[in-house]
Amino acid sequence: MPQSRSLVRPRNGTVIAGVCAGLADRTGMSRTTVRLLFLLSCLLPGPQFVLYIVLWIIMPKADY
Repeated sequence: MPQSRSLVRPRNGTVIAGVCAGLADRTGMSRTTVRLLFLLSCLLPGPQFVLYIVLWIIMPKADY
């Protein structure tokens, strides 16, 4: 898998929409870690699901 430094949703290795995978690739973190952090953040009040949907809409799919 090529290392991408831009904020894109990968075509492979995604669970739902690839938002967490794209954020993990961009930051250099493990995809599993980013997914777990997102799930843990859902225990706190806030717009996590809205943010996820917005990122799903605005993040382009990767070309690779």
